[in-house]
Amino acid sequence: MHGDLDLPFFFGADDGLFGMYHAGTPTARRALLMCPSLGQDLIRCHRLYRQLAQALAMQGVPVLRFDYHGTGDAAGGSGEVDWSRCVEDTVTAAAELRRRAGIDRVVAFGARLGGSIAMAAAGRAGFTEVIAWDPVLDGGDHVAALDAMQAALREDGERFTRPRSHADVAEQWLGFDIGDSLRRQLGALRVATPAVPTLVLDAQSLGQSTPWNDLRRLETAILSQPLIQAVTGRLKEVA
Repeated sequence: MHGDLDLPFFFGADDGLFGMYHAGTPTARRALLMCPSLGQDLIRCHRLYRQLAQALAMQGVPVLRFDYHGTGDAAGGSGEVDWSRCVEDTVTAAAELRRRAGIDRVVAFGARLGGSIAMAAAGRAGFTEVIAWDPVLDGGDHVAALDAMQAALREDGERFTRPRSHADVAEQWLGFDIGDSLRRQLGALRVATPAVPTLVLDAQSLGQSTPWNDLRRLETAILSQPLIQAVTGRLKEVA
């Protein structure tokens, strides 16, 4: 079955990016690029991304999941993550998906900052559509929320027997190193709707809210059957 054929590989400059390709059918007219989020959201969405990719591949849609430089299994450390590099890596991944699938029409999907990156890269990557799940549109608000969660985590008595010092968790967001450059980039981020069809999925459209900023559920995977149904349904509509 198509959904079971997951092919891991490295690509991009010096093979520094990591991808997982889910083959569709030879007659597919569109392919989907899955743009991951960053930090803790990336970890929490990993299972859902895989479930969605397999569901789409079973539907005949080729899918590429990938990691930006400094994330996942790609080259580099989390302190090296750079917004502009993430956008550039997305453009590279879109070209790789076209090459592997033999399809020019690529739809992008992303959750949170993954949706923001997909929207920012849409023009250069040549996406025919962007599907964004709770995208971050105001980076300043997002940075403030992450700072607040980090401060609360530092003093969380349920996770630590005593508060961790500021030095122990300086330049971190929820266990991930954060460089000054990325902090500044995200703080200044304002994401505009791209000049391609864009579907934004949120609590209202899915009928359920997502606990992105709930510290009590920080180690809980983000799963959403309504999200999977909405995306697979959308791809079926435009197939």
